[in-house]
Amino acid sequence: MEETNPLNEESDLEIFKKDYNAFKNKYNLPEFSKLNELFEIEDIENCETEFLLRKIRKLIADKLSAYLRFIEVILNPANAPMFFFRLIKKLEEEDRKKLNEVYEEFGNLEVYAVRLDLDYNEEKEAEFIKKLFYKFEEVKKDILKIVEKMGNGGDRKVDRERSYFGWLEI
Repeated sequence: MEETNPLNEESDLEIFKKDYNAFKNKYNLPEFSKLNELFEIEDIENCETEFLLRKIRKLIADKLSAYLRFIEVILNPANAPMFFFRLIKKLEEEDRKKLNEVYEEFGNLEVYAVRLDLDYNEEKEAEFIKKLFYKFEEVKKDILKIVEKMGNGGDRKVDRERSYFGWLEI
């Protein structure tokens, strides 16, 4: 009976990295570690597919959608949970303007992702991955500053006025 040594076998992650690196070299994609850091692409390591770039694109498009919905709640809080209103008041016009720009760019990318779902093209999948990666790299600091301002930091002074119903923020 032949004994297998698990130390000599490649892990699923190592195989996934090799498969990714073939596409990285072909399409000049970002480094695996950088893409993984931003989008956690290692979550698809066990997935057997003929369309690896599509799987990666779908995973990062899901993250794009989550950010898009988060920004949407900030910009249009009509149906937002109540606690968001207090956080949103800490933002300034410049913050909202930046979020509007990011929202528009992310929205355009989401529409493009739907187009790729309907019409597969390996090269376009790679272009989408690159475009989204570099866009995230470009805006993540701005988003982080805004989120920090909404959280514990960046308290903005709010004028209050006493009324029949208690304190009103104006």
